[in-house]
Amino acid sequence: MNEETITLCTIDEIPTNSSKGFTVGKHTIFVVNHAGQFHAYLNRCPHLGIRLEWQPDQFLDTDARLIQCATHGALFLIETGLCIAGPCAGQRLTKLACHLANQQLCVTLPCSPT
Repeated sequence: MNEETITLCTIDEIPTNSSKGFTVGKHTIFVVNHAGQFHAYLNRCPHLGIRLEWQPDQFLDTDARLIQCATHGALFLIETGLCIAGPCAGQRLTKLACHLANQQLCVTLPCSPT
């Protein structure tokens, strides 16, 4: 599969224990800063293929410990995207490779949405 690496933002734009959504071409993605570690995913619940957030940039549960789907309340581990509760238990979010370069957050996207 062909891939493209893009720069999303500076790391300061996603504070610790928060999340931020992005639209890049045909892709909708989100990034979570969990205790200083960044995790990026396609913004698509494996249950119905819908977007996860209930409000802009709101991808986490109230304790900021899990990713939460606003539609059915499915809960996903931040580190792996594994669904641990809800209608898609055992399935995973599509994780994207991300890295830091000069205080910038870079993400690798597939060339076409999966």
